[in-house]
Amino acid sequence: MQKKFIEFVHHVWPSFIGGRHHKVMAEAFERVASGECKRLIINMPPRHTKSEFASYLLPAWFLGKFPHKKVIQTSNTAELAVGFGRKVRNLVDQENYREVFPSLILQSDSKAAGRWNTSRGGDYFAIGVGGTVTGKGADLFIIDDPHSEQDAKNAEMDPAIYDKVYEWYTSGPRQRLQPGAAIVIVMTRWGMRDLTAQVIKAAAQRGGEEWEVIEFPALMPSDKPLWPEFWPVEELMALKAELPNSKWMAQYQQQPTSDSAAVIKREWWKPWEKDEPPECEFIVQSWDTAFEANNRADYSACTTWGIFFNNATEVYNIILLNACKDRLEFPQLKALVMEQYDEYAPDSLIVEKKASGAPLIYELRAMGVPVQEYTPVRGAANNPNNKMARLNSVSDIFASGLVWIPERAWAEELVDEVASFPAGDHDDYVDSTIMALMRFRQGGFLHLPSDEEEATPSYRRRAGGYY
Repeated sequence: MQKKFIEFVHHVWPSFIGGRHHKVMAEAFERVASGECKRLIINMPPRHTKSEFASYLLPAWFLGKFPHKKVIQTSNTAELAVGFGRKVRNLVDQENYREVFPSLILQSDSKAAGRWNTSRGGDYFAIGVGGTVTGKGADLFIIDDPHSEQDAKNAEMDPAIYDKVYEWYTSGPRQRLQPGAAIVIVMTRWGMRDLTAQVIKAAAQRGGEEWEVIEFPALMPSDKPLWPEFWPVEELMALKAELPNSKWMAQYQQQPTSDSAAVIKREWWKPWEKDEPPECEFIVQSWDTAFEANNRADYSACTTWGIFFNNATEVYNIILLNACKDRLEFPQLKALVMEQYDEYAPDSLIVEKKASGAPLIYELRAMGVPVQEYTPVRGAANNPNNKMARLNSVSDIFASGLVWIPERAWAEELVDEVASFPAGDHDDYVDSTIMALMRFRQGGFLHLPSDEEEATPSYRRRAGGYY
């Protein structure tokens, strides 16, 4: 008799083509059933069969193994939850299911789609998020996608929208567990205050419950798809190009960015809505380089900035002209540096003297390219506290409304990375941005309204740059 979850899936769903994440999910569900894992969170992108696994196949398999136990399954709406309840009930009635679990029989007088019982005393109950579970107990409580798209949209104006789901969780589901029961949360990430974030935060602050958290990005660190059999890389890259970067990072990469704790607030960046950038009088290009091009390495990142006179405010402003990053071996890195240098002809080229930056500086100087090296404080190259101090040192430039960005995908990606620092997975754009803004600030090229006037500008005029 087949008892493994993945074997059960293939038996009742013969046409199913699984991916690597399905195997990991199956193993996690088996730990839940055995009692080894009692608190499980799985975060994964849309359309990767998370609901089919969590709300359809998991309860059917669990009740087949334990027909005397109780399952409560929740989805964002009651209608969706009852729909899954109907699918589970119908599956239990099928012959191929009975071949695996012949002892599970539905009680004849209790077969409602969202509420039914087994002949062994077990039961299944489906409710929507926010619904009452008074009088019900659970050996397995499944929460599937508790937030809706409308919640996420409203949260852009009021992040407290997410708090309602967490309040429901603590006042209802959490208190309906039988002794030794398990909770499984399967969802797509939406924001820094969604259910996953608040559950993990509460566990860290208060202790008591240890959660196993599994995260599946649509694109792995190797830039290969999580489920290539269904989602080829071309489809994902097209989707990434269409979506705002913040939505792509949260929903598809499971890495929502935070605005509330950001040193540089998202609203401080001023959108440049024209197709072409302004005529810039000085251009700086800065590079933060990585050690090597492997899956664990950071990216080598380049940002190009221009300073221009804002006639409306009669002060000099700064605009992002381009941003790019990639994992590169040294020959490819040098070629990309020269490509960006030739395209923008920066007045100041800055390279951080760490990792592959040191040999890059020597190579560029040997080629006759003027380059300014930047060396962080000793021992601080990878210290987020020192980076935080340096980012704070240029934050007044952003807060004063002097920094502009074009409406481009690479600009959105840079803004999101800066907003998520220091909690984000990468800070390559952060480093490059800090170097460029410090160059403007300390070099006297960029003035704040509170600065004293200079008699003679310390830069020369030049032609405009292009995106």
